[in-house]
Amino acid sequence: MGLMDSLYIGVSGLKTSQNALNTTSHNIANAETKGFVRQQTLLMDSMYNKIGANKISPWKIGLGTDTQVVRQIRDQFLDQSYRKESGRQGFYHVQYEAAFEMQEVMGELEGVQFQRSIEDFWVALQELAKEPDSIVTRATLIQCGVNFVEHAENIYEQIQTYQIDLNSQIQTKVDRINEIAEEIRDLNYKIRFHEATGIEHANDLRDTRNLLLDELGALIDISYTEEADGRVSIRAEEMPFLLEDNIFYMDTRPISEDSEMLVPYWPAFGDAEVFSFDRSPNPVDDTDIGSLKGIILARGRKVGKFTDVPLKPKKEDFEDEASYEEAMGLFQIEAAKYNKDIHDSVIMATQSQFDQLIHGIVTTINDILCPNREIMLENGEVIKVLDTEKASVGMDADKTMGAEFFSRKSMNRYQELQEVTLADGSKEMVYIYNEEDPENNYSLYTLGEIEINPEVLKDRSKLPLSKNTNTGDFNIDVAQELLSAWQADFATLNPNELNYNNFNNYYTALIGELGTRGEKYQTLSETQEAMAESINNERLEIMAVSTDEELTNLIKYQHAYNASARYINVVSEMIEHVLNMF
Repeated sequence: MGLMDSLYIGVSGLKTSQNALNTTSHNIANAETKGFVRQQTLLMDSMYNKIGANKISPWKIGLGTDTQVVRQIRDQFLDQSYRKESGRQGFYHVQYEAAFEMQEVMGELEGVQFQRSIEDFWVALQELAKEPDSIVTRATLIQCGVNFVEHAENIYEQIQTYQIDLNSQIQTKVDRINEIAEEIRDLNYKIRFHEATGIEHANDLRDTRNLLLDELGALIDISYTEEADGRVSIRAEEMPFLLEDNIFYMDTRPISEDSEMLVPYWPAFGDAEVFSFDRSPNPVDDTDIGSLKGIILARGRKVGKFTDVPLKPKKEDFEDEASYEEAMGLFQIEAAKYNKDIHDSVIMATQSQFDQLIHGIVTTINDILCPNREIMLENGEVIKVLDTEKASVGMDADKTMGAEFFSRKSMNRYQELQEVTLADGSKEMVYIYNEEDPENNYSLYTLGEIEINPEVLKDRSKLPLSKNTNTGDFNIDVAQELLSAWQADFATLNPNELNYNNFNNYYTALIGELGTRGEKYQTLSETQEAMAESINNERLEIMAVSTDEELTNLIKYQHAYNASARYINVVSEMIEHVLNMF
């Protein structure tokens, strides 16, 4: 080996030491940079020159050292685990936020509790039973009814407003998901460009891309693979999302023509919805990942109503076992539908249960003040009509009958008095009851459609509390029936519950379930947050920069650089000595 070759060996040592020093200083400079992964310079032997051979082995002379690679120190398994667990934490956190918001709207955390409106109405009924002829107690009852309806309507409206407002969060998250895809695509191009020669690794660009993958994993369930050329391909909710340089964008649309609620979908895949809720979200199937999915589940797909909650039939209400079994079969079908479409949504479940309470109170009081009976017409149709024999009348001069306490805004309780032909051929003048139709919202005694009867508000004496005997005496049976009905069990909270509740207990159970659900989601969110944080700490132990370690490396590579420089000086002196000899 010549002296000039020896100089090259020294120069290679200078270059590799300088590269290592640059990497170390880069690590120290970015020690506090979010998402930065420490880099490590790996060295290797440079080329060898073959100068001969013997019978055992070839004779080679090394040409120094070289930089093999400047690599990132990170664990892909921990990356995938962190993104999955942070996505699960996001899913449960938005559920907790929704449950917390429902409790606030109900006034259970701050403000006026709805429980007080229920209690005031109950007290007014009791006072009415004590002084049935007092116009003051009637006025108090009506005013409590007004407050009750206004408070209930206000709560329901706030829930609906919050439900619709979640659209903005959904749209923001969908927009951000698409933006992240565009940013990763741009980074893919830059990484491929810089690494095309196979010499340089675009580590800083990879750090930025991994930070975006962390953010994307919290928003939606993703899987990804890195191609041979350095590009990353992504699947979102098991659908291609970023494939090579193509982005299959996500978009939003209303669930239906008459709905304000938005749902994400894939325009490129037949307008298929992004999320499927055929299975209840759970960690076993990994169907509980991503804050976007959590928001959509918490919000639901429609406004919940009392018609969504099936009531379990009571055996004593049926004449025979066959009828009861048939009713139970229908109930189980409806219960399965409720559990699939309503139960998992914090907002829809609260809406439907709250509306069931209001519907129960409204219809119970109305049916006592304006009782109905069934008749069969000549065509075999069975209809409900006002039971004029049992109904009470008002204290007004006309002895008004059939004036309900709560009325529907767009539909009267009864049709005009008309003559009908009964099944036996006889004729009768009746007030036909306008039945509630689940397909017609205006026919329902539901929140948004109820009010205190304007006729009763205008003239309190029309409230039907007097006997239908032309004596003007108060009907004490009506007052007692109102009190008894209030304390009687009227419904279960949902089809999965066994215990029936009266009105007061029902509301208590509703708030209790809401609080339990919120506490459950809070616990799950905090548990997932701790798990994600634990995994992230493991990641940081591997990829975070330790300034002490980097300073040690700095000293090591400085010594290596100095040693190479001294080696070059020695070789230079040798060359000078040889030249001076001639």
